[in-house]
Amino acid sequence: MKRAESIPVLIVSGLLLVYVLLVFRGKASGFAAFIFTFSPFLVIWLVYSVIRHGEYKGRELESDEEFGYTDKP
Repeated sequence: MKRAESIPVLIVSGLLLVYVLLVFRGKASGFAAFIFTFSPFLVIWLVYSVIRHGEYKGRELESDEEFGYTDKP
């Protein structure tokens, strides 16, 4: 994973972990509300950066092939 796509993955995953810990321990504070409020924007940032900077490492389809599982012959 390249740096451009790993930074959003680490930040959003870390904030998700912090949010879950705050909520399940019953200490839902202003920070948990802040994370919840901005979570849609964080997920959009995550998806955009992975799609923009990610690379597909599988084999490309031929002109007469359809999408399918690459682990099956």
